[in-house]
Amino acid sequence: MTTEATTQATTEATTDADVIIIGAGPVGLTLANLLGVRGQRAIVLESRAELIDYPRGVGLDDESIRTLQTAGLWEAVRPYTVPHHVVRFVNGRGQVLATNDPRTDEFGHPRKHGFIQPLVDRELARGLDRFSTTELRFGHTVTGLDDDGRRVRVTAQRPDGSTTHLTASYVVGCEGGRSFTRGWIGADFVGKSPSTRWLVVDVDNDPLGTPSVYLGADPRRPYVSIGLPHGIRRWEFMLFDDEPTDLVDSPAFMHRLLAPHVPDPASLAVINKRVFTHHGRIASTFRKGRVLIAGDAAHLMPVWLGQGWNSGIRDATNLAWKLTSVLTGQADDGLLDSYTTERHQHASDMIDINMAAGAIMKCGPVKGRLRDLAAAALNVAPSVKAYFSELRFKPMPRYAAGVVVDQATLEPGRSDAGFERNRLQPFTDAAGRLSPVGSQFIQPRVTIAGAADVLLDDVLGDWWAIAAWGNDPSRLLSAADLALVERLGIQLVSFVPETQRTWAEQRFANGPVPVTVVGDPSGRLKSWFDTRSCGVVVLRPDRFVAAAALAQQASAAFAATLTAASYRPAAASVPALEGAPA
Repeated sequence: MTTEATTQATTEATTDADVIIIGAGPVGLTLANLLGVRGQRAIVLESRAELIDYPRGVGLDDESIRTLQTAGLWEAVRPYTVPHHVVRFVNGRGQVLATNDPRTDEFGHPRKHGFIQPLVDRELARGLDRFSTTELRFGHTVTGLDDDGRRVRVTAQRPDGSTTHLTASYVVGCEGGRSFTRGWIGADFVGKSPSTRWLVVDVDNDPLGTPSVYLGADPRRPYVSIGLPHGIRRWEFMLFDDEPTDLVDSPAFMHRLLAPHVPDPASLAVINKRVFTHHGRIASTFRKGRVLIAGDAAHLMPVWLGQGWNSGIRDATNLAWKLTSVLTGQADDGLLDSYTTERHQHASDMIDINMAAGAIMKCGPVKGRLRDLAAAALNVAPSVKAYFSELRFKPMPRYAAGVVVDQATLEPGRSDAGFERNRLQPFTDAAGRLSPVGSQFIQPRVTIAGAADVLLDDVLGDWWAIAAWGNDPSRLLSAADLALVERLGIQLVSFVPETQRTWAEQRFANGPVPVTVVGDPSGRLKSWFDTRSCGVVVLRPDRFVAAAALAQQASAAFAATLTAASYRPAAASVPALEGAPA
Protein backbone atom coordinates (compact mmCIF):
# COMPACT_ATOMS: atom_id res chain seq x y z
CA MET A 1 0.00 0.00 0.00
CA THR A 2 1.29 3.47 -0.89
CA THR A 3 1.97 6.21 1.67
CA GLU A 4 -1.10 8.13 0.49
CA ALA A 5 -3.34 5.09 0.71
CA THR A 6 -1.95 4.22 4.16
CA THR A 7 -2.67 7.76 5.37
CA GLN A 8 -6.20 7.55 4.04
CA ALA A 9 -6.84 4.19 5.73
CA THR A 10 -5.45 5.50 9.04
CA THR A 11 -7.65 8.60 8.84
CA GLU A 12 -10.73 6.49 8.15
CA ALA A 13 -9.97 4.34 11.19
CA THR A 14 -9.74 7.38 13.48
CA THR A 15 -12.64 9.50 12.21
CA ASP A 16 -16.39 9.07 12.26
CA ALA A 17 -16.73 10.46 8.74
CA ASP A 18 -14.73 11.85 5.88
CA VAL A 19 -16.91 14.97 5.97
CA ILE A 20 -19.29 16.27 8.62
CA ILE A 21 -21.85 18.65 7.17
CA ILE A 22 -23.61 21.08 9.50
CA GLY A 23 -27.14 21.83 8.37
CA ALA A 24 -29.74 19.72 6.53
CA GLY A 25 -30.88 22.38 4.11
CA PRO A 26 -30.69 21.83 0.35
CA VAL A 27 -26.97 22.67 0.16
CA GLY A 28 -25.90 20.32 2.93
CA LEU A 29 -28.12 17.51 1.65
CA THR A 30 -26.93 17.95 -1.94
CA LEU A 31 -23.30 17.94 -0.86
CA ALA A 32 -23.84 14.76 1.15
CA ASN A 33 -25.52 13.06 -1.83
CA LEU A 34 -22.67 14.03 -4.17
CA LEU A 35 -20.14 12.67 -1.69
CA GLY A 36 -22.20 9.49 -1.31
CA VAL A 37 -22.33 8.97 -5.08
CA ARG A 38 -18.52 9.08 -5.05
CA GLY A 39 -18.15 6.64 -2.14
CA GLN A 40 -17.23 9.12 0.61
CA ARG A 41 -18.43 8.95 4.22
CA ALA A 42 -20.60 11.92 5.20
CA ILE A 43 -22.67 12.72 8.28
CA VAL A 44 -25.18 15.59 8.18
CA LEU A 45 -25.94 17.19 11.57
CA GLU A 46 -29.19 19.17 11.83
CA SER A 47 -30.24 21.10 14.94
CA ARG A 48 -33.96 20.79 14.19
CA ALA A 49 -36.02 17.69 14.84
CA GLU A 50 -37.10 17.53 11.18
CA LEU A 51 -36.65 19.28 7.85
CA ILE A 52 -38.13 22.75 7.41
CA ASP A 53 -41.66 22.24 6.09
CA TYR A 54 -42.53 25.76 4.90
CA PRO A 55 -41.82 26.93 1.31
CA ARG A 56 -38.79 29.14 0.75
CA GLY A 57 -37.04 28.98 -2.65
CA VAL A 58 -39.28 28.74 -5.71
CA GLY A 59 -36.85 28.93 -8.67
CA LEU A 60 -34.75 26.03 -9.93
CA ASP A 61 -32.11 26.61 -12.65
CA ASP A 62 -30.86 24.20 -15.30
CA GLU A 63 -27.42 24.17 -13.64
CA SER A 64 -28.94 22.90 -10.40
CA ILE A 65 -30.96 20.29 -12.24
CA ARG A 66 -27.75 19.10 -13.86
CA THR A 67 -26.30 18.62 -10.37
CA LEU A 68 -29.39 16.69 -9.28
CA GLN A 69 -28.94 14.55 -12.39
CA THR A 70 -25.35 13.78 -11.35
CA ALA A 71 -26.55 12.91 -7.86
CA GLY A 72 -29.12 10.51 -9.35
CA LEU A 73 -32.03 12.49 -7.88
CA TRP A 74 -33.55 14.41 -10.79
CA GLU A 75 -36.24 11.84 -11.58
CA ALA A 76 -37.31 11.86 -7.91
CA VAL A 77 -37.40 15.67 -7.84
CA ARG A 78 -39.03 16.26 -11.25
CA PRO A 79 -42.67 15.74 -10.06
CA TYR A 80 -42.34 18.78 -7.78
CA THR A 81 -41.30 21.17 -10.57
CA VAL A 82 -42.82 23.02 -13.51
CA PRO A 83 -40.52 23.80 -16.47
CA HIS A 84 -40.25 27.02 -18.47
CA HIS A 85 -41.18 29.47 -15.73
CA VAL A 86 -41.95 32.75 -17.53
CA VAL A 87 -41.37 35.91 -15.47
CA ARG A 88 -42.93 39.25 -16.42
CA PHE A 89 -41.72 42.49 -14.92
CA VAL A 90 -44.73 44.83 -14.72
CA ASN A 91 -45.36 48.34 -13.47
CA GLY A 92 -48.18 49.65 -11.30
CA ARG A 93 -50.57 49.81 -14.27
CA GLY A 94 -49.94 46.20 -15.23
CA GLN A 95 -47.87 47.09 -18.28
CA VAL A 96 -45.16 44.54 -19.08
CA LEU A 97 -41.76 46.25 -18.94
CA ALA A 98 -39.73 43.12 -19.65
CA THR A 99 -40.35 39.40 -20.12
CA ASN A 100 -37.95 36.71 -19.03
CA ASP A 101 -38.71 33.59 -21.09
CA PRO A 102 -35.44 31.76 -21.82
CA ARG A 103 -35.90 28.86 -24.23
CA THR A 104 -32.32 27.65 -24.33
CA ASP A 105 -31.46 24.17 -23.09
CA GLU A 106 -27.71 23.93 -23.67
CA PHE A 107 -27.21 22.24 -20.31
CA GLY A 108 -29.76 19.53 -21.05
CA HIS A 109 -32.79 21.01 -19.30
CA PRO A 110 -35.05 24.07 -19.59
CA ARG A 111 -33.35 27.06 -18.02
CA LYS A 112 -35.96 27.95 -15.40
CA HIS A 113 -38.31 25.81 -13.30
CA GLY A 114 -40.71 26.59 -10.51
CA PHE A 115 -40.51 24.11 -7.63
CA ILE A 116 -41.78 23.34 -4.13
CA GLN A 117 -38.75 23.38 -1.87
CA PRO A 118 -39.97 21.31 1.12
CA LEU A 119 -40.88 18.41 -1.18
CA VAL A 120 -37.58 18.66 -3.04
CA ASP A 121 -35.62 18.82 0.22
CA ARG A 122 -37.42 15.70 1.37
CA GLU A 123 -36.19 13.83 -1.72
CA LEU A 124 -32.65 15.07 -1.09
CA ALA A 125 -32.81 13.67 2.44
CA ARG A 126 -34.32 10.41 1.24
CA GLY A 127 -31.50 10.11 -1.29
CA LEU A 128 -28.98 9.61 1.52
CA ASP A 129 -30.65 6.27 2.32
CA ARG A 130 -29.16 4.88 -0.90
CA PHE A 131 -25.65 4.86 0.55
CA SER A 132 -24.14 2.97 3.43
CA THR A 133 -21.65 5.81 3.79
CA THR A 134 -24.05 8.71 4.43
CA GLU A 135 -26.23 9.56 7.41
CA LEU A 136 -28.57 12.36 8.56
CA ARG A 137 -28.80 13.03 12.30
CA PHE A 138 -31.49 15.40 13.59
CA GLY A 139 -31.39 17.13 16.97
CA HIS A 140 -27.66 17.86 16.89
CA THR A 141 -26.73 21.51 17.50
CA VAL A 142 -23.05 22.09 16.83
CA THR A 143 -21.44 24.13 19.62
CA GLY A 144 -17.73 23.65 19.00
CA LEU A 145 -15.08 22.87 16.40
CA ASP A 146 -11.44 21.94 16.92
CA ASP A 147 -9.14 21.61 13.90
CA ASP A 148 -5.83 20.00 14.90
CA GLY A 149 -4.47 20.01 11.33
CA ARG A 150 -5.20 16.31 10.73
CA ARG A 151 -8.92 16.13 11.51
CA VAL A 152 -11.72 18.22 12.99
CA ARG A 153 -13.42 17.42 16.29
CA VAL A 154 -17.07 18.49 16.32
CA THR A 155 -18.98 19.04 19.55
CA ALA A 156 -22.77 18.89 19.33
CA GLN A 157 -25.58 19.13 21.85
CA ARG A 158 -28.61 16.85 21.77
CA PRO A 159 -32.16 17.89 22.75
CA ASP A 160 -31.82 16.16 26.13
CA GLY A 161 -28.84 18.36 26.95
CA SER A 162 -26.22 15.67 26.50
CA THR A 163 -23.09 16.34 24.47
CA THR A 164 -21.56 14.21 21.75
CA HIS A 165 -18.21 14.44 19.95
CA LEU A 166 -17.54 13.40 16.36
CA THR A 167 -14.44 13.62 14.18
CA ALA A 168 -14.02 14.08 10.45
CA SER A 169 -11.31 14.89 7.97
CA TYR A 170 -13.27 18.01 6.94
CA VAL A 171 -16.28 19.98 8.13
CA VAL A 172 -18.58 22.05 5.91
CA GLY A 173 -20.98 24.54 7.49
CA CYS A 174 -24.24 24.80 5.56
CA GLU A 175 -26.39 26.05 8.42
CA GLY A 176 -27.67 29.29 6.93
CA GLY A 177 -27.21 33.01 7.39
CA ARG A 178 -26.57 32.82 11.15
CA SER A 179 -23.86 30.24 10.60
CA PHE A 180 -21.87 29.15 13.64
CA THR A 181 -19.22 27.83 11.26
CA ARG A 182 -18.75 31.17 9.51
CA GLY A 183 -18.15 32.80 12.87
CA TRP A 184 -15.68 30.08 13.80
CA ILE A 185 -13.54 30.58 10.70
CA GLY A 186 -13.51 34.32 11.43
CA ALA A 187 -14.81 35.45 8.05
CA ASP A 188 -16.19 38.95 7.65
CA PHE A 189 -19.76 39.03 6.30
CA VAL A 190 -19.58 41.91 3.85
CA GLY A 191 -22.55 43.63 2.23
CA LYS A 192 -25.92 45.15 3.04
CA SER A 193 -29.06 44.12 4.88
CA PRO A 194 -31.77 46.59 3.83
CA SER A 195 -34.38 47.20 6.51
CA THR A 196 -37.24 46.58 4.09
CA ARG A 197 -39.48 43.68 5.20
CA TRP A 198 -41.51 41.46 2.90
CA LEU A 199 -44.52 39.31 3.63
CA VAL A 200 -44.67 35.91 1.90
CA VAL A 201 -48.09 34.28 1.52
CA ASP A 202 -48.50 30.79 0.04
CA VAL A 203 -52.03 29.59 -0.76
CA ASP A 204 -53.47 26.29 -1.94
CA ASN A 205 -55.97 25.91 -4.80
CA ASP A 206 -54.42 28.74 -6.83
CA PRO A 207 -57.23 31.33 -7.12
CA LEU A 208 -55.76 32.66 -10.38
CA GLY A 209 -55.11 29.27 -11.94
CA THR A 210 -52.44 30.55 -14.31
CA PRO A 211 -48.76 29.53 -14.54
CA SER A 212 -47.68 33.17 -14.60
CA VAL A 213 -44.99 34.87 -12.55
CA TYR A 214 -45.14 38.63 -12.07
CA LEU A 215 -42.63 40.97 -10.48
CA GLY A 216 -44.82 43.96 -9.71
CA ALA A 217 -42.86 47.22 -9.55
CA ASP A 218 -45.90 49.06 -8.22
CA PRO A 219 -44.93 52.30 -6.39
CA ARG A 220 -48.07 51.92 -4.24
CA ARG A 221 -46.80 48.56 -2.94
CA PRO A 222 -44.26 46.37 -4.77
CA TYR A 223 -45.33 42.75 -4.99
CA VAL A 224 -44.52 39.35 -6.49
CA SER A 225 -47.07 36.80 -7.75
CA ILE A 226 -45.87 33.29 -8.62
CA GLY A 227 -47.68 30.25 -9.97
CA LEU A 228 -46.12 27.11 -8.49
CA PRO A 229 -46.55 23.33 -8.92
CA HIS A 230 -49.38 21.45 -7.25
CA GLY A 231 -51.80 24.36 -7.56
CA ILE A 232 -49.93 26.65 -5.16
CA ARG A 233 -49.79 30.44 -5.61
CA ARG A 234 -47.22 32.63 -3.84
CA TRP A 235 -47.54 36.35 -3.20
CA GLU A 236 -44.89 38.57 -1.71
CA PHE A 237 -45.71 42.10 -0.54
CA MET A 238 -43.38 44.83 0.65
CA LEU A 239 -44.21 46.13 4.11
CA PHE A 240 -43.75 49.83 4.82
CA ASP A 241 -41.76 51.13 7.76
CA ASP A 242 -44.88 52.23 9.67
CA GLU A 243 -46.50 48.77 9.36
CA PRO A 244 -45.55 46.55 12.33
CA THR A 245 -44.79 42.92 11.58
CA ASP A 246 -47.68 41.63 13.72
CA LEU A 247 -50.08 43.49 11.42
CA VAL A 248 -49.91 40.52 9.06
CA ASP A 249 -51.98 38.55 11.58
CA SER A 250 -54.91 40.90 10.94
CA PRO A 251 -57.49 39.43 8.51
CA ALA A 252 -58.49 42.95 7.49
CA PHE A 253 -54.91 43.89 6.59
CA MET A 254 -54.40 40.67 4.63
CA HIS A 255 -57.68 41.34 2.80
CA ARG A 256 -56.44 44.81 1.78
CA LEU A 257 -53.15 43.38 0.49
CA LEU A 258 -54.76 40.65 -1.59
CA ALA A 259 -57.88 42.42 -2.85
CA PRO A 260 -56.15 43.94 -5.93
CA HIS A 261 -54.83 40.50 -6.92
CA VAL A 262 -57.62 37.97 -6.38
CA PRO A 263 -61.43 38.13 -6.71
CA ASP A 264 -62.22 36.79 -3.22
CA PRO A 265 -59.41 37.20 -0.64
CA ALA A 266 -61.57 35.90 2.20
CA SER A 267 -61.84 32.40 0.71
CA LEU A 268 -58.11 31.77 0.23
CA ALA A 269 -56.64 28.57 1.70
CA VAL A 270 -53.47 30.00 3.25
CA ILE A 271 -50.72 27.40 3.68
CA ASN A 272 -48.11 29.65 5.20
CA LYS A 273 -47.23 33.29 5.75
CA ARG A 274 -43.93 34.70 6.94
CA VAL A 275 -42.14 38.03 7.14
CA PHE A 276 -38.52 38.22 6.03
CA THR A 277 -35.82 40.76 5.17
CA HIS A 278 -33.64 40.65 2.05
CA HIS A 279 -29.89 40.46 2.54
CA GLY A 280 -26.95 40.93 0.20
CA ARG A 281 -23.86 39.65 2.02
CA ILE A 282 -20.85 37.47 1.30
CA ALA A 283 -18.15 35.96 3.52
CA SER A 284 -14.61 37.19 2.98
CA THR A 285 -13.39 33.59 2.70
CA PHE A 286 -15.09 30.21 2.41
CA ARG A 287 -12.32 28.22 4.12
CA LYS A 288 -10.08 28.02 7.17
CA GLY A 289 -7.93 24.89 7.35
CA ARG A 290 -10.17 21.83 7.31
CA VAL A 291 -13.37 23.83 7.86
CA LEU A 292 -15.39 25.32 4.97
CA ILE A 293 -18.75 27.03 4.46
CA ALA A 294 -21.32 26.87 1.67
CA GLY A 295 -24.74 28.18 0.74
CA ASP A 296 -26.33 30.86 2.91
CA ALA A 297 -23.53 30.41 5.42
CA ALA A 298 -21.19 31.78 2.74
CA HIS A 299 -23.48 34.26 0.97
CA LEU A 300 -26.96 35.73 1.25
CA MET A 301 -28.77 37.28 -1.66
CA PRO A 302 -32.21 38.81 -2.27
CA VAL A 303 -34.83 36.58 -3.83
CA TRP A 304 -35.57 38.59 -6.97
CA LEU A 305 -33.91 36.31 -9.49
CA GLY A 306 -34.33 33.07 -7.54
CA GLN A 307 -30.61 32.57 -7.07
CA GLY A 308 -30.23 31.87 -3.34
CA TRP A 309 -31.06 28.17 -3.66
CA ASN A 310 -29.21 27.79 -6.93
CA SER A 311 -26.05 29.56 -5.78
CA GLY A 312 -25.84 27.19 -2.83
CA ILE A 313 -26.19 24.17 -5.10
CA ARG A 314 -23.33 25.57 -7.22
CA ASP A 315 -21.22 25.63 -4.06
CA ALA A 316 -22.01 21.99 -3.31
CA THR A 317 -21.28 20.99 -6.92
CA ASN A 318 -17.90 22.72 -6.87
CA LEU A 319 -16.88 21.47 -3.45
CA ALA A 320 -17.98 17.82 -3.64
CA TRP A 321 -15.53 16.66 -6.31
CA LYS A 322 -12.67 18.61 -4.75
CA LEU A 323 -13.22 17.05 -1.33
CA THR A 324 -13.41 13.64 -3.01
CA SER A 325 -10.14 14.24 -4.86
CA VAL A 326 -8.36 15.14 -1.62
CA LEU A 327 -9.97 12.41 0.49
CA THR A 328 -8.98 9.70 -1.99
CA GLY A 329 -5.39 10.91 -2.05
CA GLN A 330 -5.51 11.99 -5.68
CA ALA A 331 -4.98 15.68 -4.93
CA ASP A 332 -3.22 17.77 -2.32
CA ASP A 333 -5.20 19.74 0.23
CA GLY A 334 -4.34 22.91 -1.69
CA LEU A 335 -7.05 22.02 -4.22
CA LEU A 336 -9.61 23.21 -1.66
CA ASP A 337 -8.27 26.77 -1.87
CA SER A 338 -9.70 26.93 -5.39
CA TYR A 339 -13.20 26.60 -3.91
CA THR A 340 -13.15 30.18 -2.60
CA THR A 341 -11.24 31.35 -5.69
CA GLU A 342 -13.89 30.00 -8.04
CA ARG A 343 -17.11 30.51 -6.14
CA HIS A 344 -16.60 33.84 -4.37
CA GLN A 345 -16.60 36.08 -7.45
CA HIS A 346 -19.67 34.54 -9.05
CA ALA A 347 -21.65 34.62 -5.81
CA SER A 348 -20.68 38.27 -5.38
CA ASP A 349 -21.81 39.06 -8.94
CA MET A 350 -25.16 37.37 -8.32
CA ILE A 351 -25.67 39.41 -5.15
CA ASP A 352 -24.99 42.64 -7.02
CA ILE A 353 -27.47 41.93 -9.80
CA ASN A 354 -30.14 40.81 -7.31
CA MET A 355 -29.66 43.98 -5.27
CA ALA A 356 -29.99 46.03 -8.47
CA ALA A 357 -33.21 44.21 -9.38
CA GLY A 358 -34.59 44.96 -5.93
CA ALA A 359 -33.79 48.65 -6.29
CA ILE A 360 -35.71 48.74 -9.58
CA MET A 361 -38.66 46.97 -7.95
CA LYS A 362 -38.88 49.53 -5.15
CA CYS A 363 -38.80 52.71 -7.25
CA GLY A 364 -41.07 55.47 -6.01
CA PRO A 365 -43.63 57.24 -8.23
CA VAL A 366 -41.21 59.69 -9.90
CA LYS A 367 -38.38 57.23 -10.49
CA GLY A 368 -40.97 54.64 -11.47
CA ARG A 369 -42.28 56.81 -14.32
CA LEU A 370 -38.74 57.39 -15.57
CA ARG A 371 -38.04 53.66 -15.36
CA ASP A 372 -41.19 52.85 -17.33
CA LEU A 373 -40.31 55.32 -20.07
CA ALA A 374 -36.77 53.95 -20.32
CA ALA A 375 -38.03 50.36 -20.45
CA ALA A 376 -40.51 51.20 -23.21
CA ALA A 377 -37.79 52.82 -25.30
CA LEU A 378 -35.28 50.04 -24.79
CA ASN A 379 -37.77 47.28 -25.56
CA VAL A 380 -37.96 48.53 -29.16
CA ALA A 381 -34.52 47.01 -29.79
CA PRO A 382 -34.54 43.22 -30.38
CA SER A 383 -31.14 42.85 -28.71
CA VAL A 384 -32.45 44.49 -25.55
CA LYS A 385 -35.52 42.28 -25.54
CA ALA A 386 -33.29 39.22 -25.88
CA TYR A 387 -31.14 40.48 -23.01
CA PHE A 388 -34.13 40.07 -20.69
CA SER A 389 -36.08 37.28 -22.37
CA GLU A 390 -33.09 34.94 -22.60
CA LEU A 391 -31.79 35.76 -19.12
CA ARG A 392 -28.55 37.16 -20.52
CA PHE A 393 -28.30 39.56 -17.60
CA LYS A 394 -27.66 36.62 -15.29
CA PRO A 395 -23.87 36.16 -15.04
CA MET A 396 -23.02 32.58 -15.97
CA PRO A 397 -20.22 31.08 -13.92
CA ARG A 398 -16.84 31.38 -15.62
CA TYR A 399 -13.70 30.63 -13.66
CA ALA A 400 -10.76 32.83 -14.62
CA ALA A 401 -8.58 31.29 -11.90
CA GLY A 402 -8.53 27.96 -10.10
CA VAL A 403 -8.66 24.55 -11.74
CA VAL A 404 -8.30 25.94 -15.26
CA VAL A 405 -5.62 26.11 -17.97
CA ASP A 406 -5.19 29.10 -20.26
CA GLN A 407 -6.08 27.97 -23.76
CA ALA A 408 -3.48 30.08 -25.59
CA THR A 409 -0.49 29.52 -23.29
CA LEU A 410 -1.45 26.27 -21.48
CA GLU A 411 -0.50 27.99 -18.23
CA PRO A 412 -2.16 26.20 -15.29
CA GLY A 413 -4.25 28.00 -12.70
CA ARG A 414 -5.55 30.89 -14.84
CA SER A 415 -7.52 31.45 -18.03
CA ASP A 416 -8.09 34.50 -20.20
CA ALA A 417 -11.56 34.76 -21.67
CA GLY A 418 -10.32 35.49 -25.18
CA PHE A 419 -7.33 35.16 -27.49
CA GLU A 420 -5.29 38.31 -27.48
CA ARG A 421 -4.17 39.04 -31.05
CA ASN A 422 -5.32 35.54 -31.97
CA ARG A 423 -2.30 33.77 -30.46
CA LEU A 424 -3.44 30.42 -31.82
CA GLN A 425 -2.62 31.32 -35.42
CA PRO A 426 -1.28 30.01 -37.73
CA PHE A 427 -2.52 26.62 -36.44
CA THR A 428 -6.20 27.57 -36.63
CA ASP A 429 -8.33 30.30 -38.10
CA ALA A 430 -9.74 30.92 -34.59
CA ALA A 431 -13.38 31.05 -35.62
CA GLY A 432 -14.16 31.44 -31.93
CA ARG A 433 -12.32 34.30 -30.27
CA LEU A 434 -13.62 33.38 -26.79
CA SER A 435 -12.11 30.53 -24.83
CA PRO A 436 -14.50 27.95 -23.33
CA VAL A 437 -12.09 27.26 -20.46
CA GLY A 438 -13.68 27.93 -17.09
CA SER A 439 -17.23 27.73 -18.43
CA GLN A 440 -19.72 24.89 -18.33
CA PHE A 441 -19.71 22.37 -21.16
CA ILE A 442 -22.97 21.74 -23.00
CA GLN A 443 -25.16 18.69 -22.46
CA PRO A 444 -26.99 17.68 -25.64
CA ARG A 445 -28.76 14.40 -26.18
CA VAL A 446 -26.45 11.90 -27.83
CA THR A 447 -26.20 8.34 -29.11
CA ILE A 448 -23.92 5.55 -27.92
CA ALA A 449 -23.71 1.87 -28.75
CA GLY A 450 -27.00 0.34 -27.70
CA ALA A 451 -28.72 3.56 -26.62
CA ALA A 452 -30.11 6.68 -28.31
CA ASP A 453 -31.42 10.00 -27.01
CA VAL A 454 -29.20 9.92 -23.92
CA LEU A 455 -28.16 13.02 -21.98
CA LEU A 456 -24.41 13.48 -22.27
CA ASP A 457 -23.70 13.54 -18.52
CA ASP A 458 -25.29 10.12 -18.19
CA VAL A 459 -22.63 8.88 -20.61
CA LEU A 460 -19.70 10.74 -19.07
CA GLY A 461 -20.41 9.67 -15.49
CA ASP A 462 -19.57 11.78 -12.43
CA TRP A 463 -15.79 12.07 -12.70
CA TRP A 464 -13.15 13.53 -15.04
CA ALA A 465 -13.36 13.06 -18.80
CA ILE A 466 -11.07 13.86 -21.72
CA ALA A 467 -13.05 14.30 -24.92
CA ALA A 468 -11.85 14.77 -28.51
CA TRP A 469 -13.82 15.76 -31.58
CA GLY A 470 -13.47 13.18 -34.37
CA ASN A 471 -10.28 11.69 -32.90
CA ASP A 472 -9.34 8.78 -30.69
CA PRO A 473 -8.13 10.58 -27.53
CA SER A 474 -6.11 7.56 -26.43
CA ARG A 475 -3.81 8.10 -29.44
CA LEU A 476 -3.26 11.74 -28.50
CA LEU A 477 -1.84 10.93 -25.06
CA SER A 478 1.47 9.37 -24.01
CA ALA A 479 1.80 5.95 -22.41
CA ALA A 480 2.43 7.63 -19.07
CA ASP A 481 -0.67 9.75 -19.55
CA LEU A 482 -2.78 6.69 -20.30
CA ALA A 483 -1.54 4.88 -17.21
CA LEU A 484 -2.57 7.88 -15.13
CA VAL A 485 -5.91 8.12 -16.92
CA GLU A 486 -6.72 4.54 -15.99
CA ARG A 487 -5.60 4.82 -12.37
CA LEU A 488 -7.49 8.06 -11.78
CA GLY A 489 -10.70 6.72 -13.31
CA ILE A 490 -10.76 9.31 -16.10
CA GLN A 491 -13.04 8.49 -19.02
CA LEU A 492 -11.81 8.97 -22.59
CA VAL A 493 -14.50 10.03 -25.05
CA SER A 494 -14.64 10.57 -28.79
CA PHE A 495 -17.38 12.86 -30.13
CA VAL A 496 -18.26 12.10 -33.77
CA PRO A 497 -21.11 12.88 -36.15
CA GLU A 498 -23.77 10.19 -35.85
CA THR A 499 -22.98 9.20 -39.44
CA GLN A 500 -19.48 8.17 -38.35
CA ARG A 501 -20.29 6.49 -35.04
CA THR A 502 -20.20 2.90 -36.31
CA TRP A 503 -16.91 3.52 -38.07
CA ALA A 504 -15.39 5.10 -34.96
CA GLU A 505 -16.56 2.28 -32.71
CA GLN A 506 -14.78 -0.23 -34.96
CA ARG A 507 -11.70 1.92 -35.53
CA PHE A 508 -11.14 2.81 -31.86
CA ALA A 509 -12.01 -0.60 -30.43
CA ASN A 510 -8.41 -1.81 -30.28
CA GLY A 511 -6.80 1.26 -28.77
CA PRO A 512 -4.46 1.16 -25.76
CA VAL A 513 -7.32 2.04 -23.33
CA PRO A 514 -11.11 1.97 -23.71
CA VAL A 515 -12.71 4.92 -25.47
CA THR A 516 -16.43 5.72 -25.38
CA VAL A 517 -17.68 6.79 -28.81
CA VAL A 518 -20.49 9.34 -28.65
CA GLY A 519 -22.63 10.12 -31.70
CA ASP A 520 -23.81 13.69 -32.24
CA PRO A 521 -27.18 13.37 -34.04
CA SER A 522 -28.24 16.98 -33.44
CA GLY A 523 -24.93 18.55 -34.51
CA ARG A 524 -24.70 20.57 -31.29
CA LEU A 525 -21.35 19.09 -30.28
CA LYS A 526 -19.93 19.78 -33.74
CA SER A 527 -21.18 23.36 -33.56
CA TRP A 528 -19.59 23.80 -30.14
CA PHE A 529 -16.15 22.66 -31.33
CA ASP A 530 -16.54 24.44 -34.66
CA THR A 531 -16.72 27.84 -32.96
CA ARG A 532 -14.17 27.41 -30.17
CA SER A 533 -10.87 26.64 -31.88
CA CYS A 534 -10.13 23.43 -30.03
CA GLY A 535 -10.22 19.72 -30.74
CA VAL A 536 -9.81 18.34 -27.21
CA VAL A 537 -11.32 19.31 -23.86
CA VAL A 538 -10.55 18.17 -20.33
CA LEU A 539 -13.85 18.17 -18.44
CA ARG A 540 -13.95 18.44 -14.67
CA PRO A 541 -16.36 16.32 -12.61
CA ASP A 542 -18.65 19.38 -12.32
CA ARG A 543 -18.65 19.57 -16.14
CA PHE A 544 -16.71 22.82 -16.36
CA VAL A 545 -14.00 22.94 -19.00
CA ALA A 546 -10.62 22.72 -17.24
CA ALA A 547 -8.61 22.83 -20.48
CA ALA A 548 -9.22 23.19 -24.21
CA ALA A 549 -6.52 22.52 -26.78
CA LEU A 550 -5.68 21.44 -30.30
CA ALA A 551 -5.30 17.69 -30.77
CA GLN A 552 -1.50 17.70 -30.69
CA GLN A 553 -1.58 19.67 -27.44
CA ALA A 554 -3.70 17.08 -25.60
CA SER A 555 -0.86 15.68 -23.49
CA ALA A 556 0.39 19.12 -22.45
CA ALA A 557 -3.14 20.29 -21.63
CA PHE A 558 -3.72 17.19 -19.50
CA ALA A 559 -0.47 17.73 -17.57
CA ALA A 560 -1.33 21.40 -16.98
CA THR A 561 -4.77 20.41 -15.72
CA LEU A 562 -3.29 18.05 -13.13
CA THR A 563 -1.02 20.85 -11.95
CA ALA A 564 -3.91 23.32 -11.72
CA ALA A 565 -5.91 20.75 -9.72
CA SER A 566 -3.05 20.09 -7.25
CA TYR A 567 -3.06 16.44 -8.30
CA ARG A 568 -0.05 14.73 -6.82
CA PRO A 569 2.90 13.62 -8.97
CA ALA A 570 2.59 10.24 -7.26
CA ALA A 571 -1.10 10.07 -8.08
CA ALA A 572 -0.36 7.29 -10.54
CA SER A 573 0.17 5.03 -7.53
CA VAL A 574 -3.16 5.94 -5.92
CA PRO A 575 -6.01 3.45 -6.45
CA ALA A 576 -8.73 4.57 -8.85
CA LEU A 577 -11.73 6.30 -7.31
CA GLU A 578 -14.32 3.73 -6.31
CA GLY A 579 -17.15 3.70 -8.80
CA ALA A 580 -15.36 5.88 -11.34
CA PRO A 581 -15.42 4.69 -14.95
CA ALA A 582 -12.36 2.67 -15.86
